[in-house]
Amino acid sequence: MAAPVSFLWTRRILLTLLAVFAATPLYVMLSSSLKPLQDVTGSFRWIPAHLTIRPYLDIWETVPLGRYFLNSFIVSAAATLCSVVVATFAAYAVSRYRFRGKRVFTVTVLSTQMFPGILFLLPLFLLFVNIGNATGIALYGSRGALILTYMTFTLPLSIWMLAGYFDSIPRDLDEAAQVDGCGALGALFRVLVPAATPGIVAVGIYAFMTAWGEVLFASVMTNDVTRTLSIGLQGYSTQTEVYWNQVMAASLVVSVPIVAGFLLLQRYLVAGLTAGSVK
Repeated sequence: MAAPVSFLWTRRILLTLLAVFAATPLYVMLSSSLKPLQDVTGSFRWIPAHLTIRPYLDIWETVPLGRYFLNSFIVSAAATLCSVVVATFAAYAVSRYRFRGKRVFTVTVLSTQMFPGILFLLPLFLLFVNIGNATGIALYGSRGALILTYMTFTLPLSIWMLAGYFDSIPRDLDEAAQVDGCGALGALFRVLVPAATPGIVAVGIYAFMTAWGEVLFASVMTNDVTRTLSIGLQGYSTQTEVYWNQVMAASLVVSVPIVAGFLLLQRYLVAGLTAGSVK
């Protein structure tokens, strides 16, 4: 009995140390967001000497944070919706139909994940600029350019995840729906989509989180009007001073939608990611 008890206590100690290690930066961020600027830039103290909520009020005035919130939400929501819709149709075709080039398509979709995103930065930039010069459609600097970019990056993994989830749903359900008079699309929307809700939610969370926190392409593809949160947070740093307490406060405020959504949809995310692993 000694060995199991010692292992149990060792595991508890390691998990406690890991929890403390993960929680310490969050505590420092929270405590710094409740301090005056001079207390943050001075000597560090674990317990703040002066508590204030002023940084949470100033973050909306130092930079147009509300506009950045709106831009990020529009871009992330639109990219998520487009990714989920396109990935659902593509995954349904891959899972339920046999067609020429199916294996090549699947391998090609997955192989795109091997390339770093920075390789596509210059080609996409030139593509959007040339399309704007040729057609007059201003893609560069618009929300539409970011939506197309993020949808392109999230689609491959979204298709792969949903195809695996559709494979775990018995084909007998499709056949029963078609016997009752449903066509292919009817079976998809009335049978597969309700049964694949956890997988679809997991894909939506993945696409939204990818778009919400992306920095590289947002720094190049946006301007002062369409700037998103990930780039807008840099506005708290000027040539002469960095408002560290406002940076911490804004970082916490920006994280609230993602954390809240993740906690609310966590069970769907786990179910969606593990679907198809066990038959």
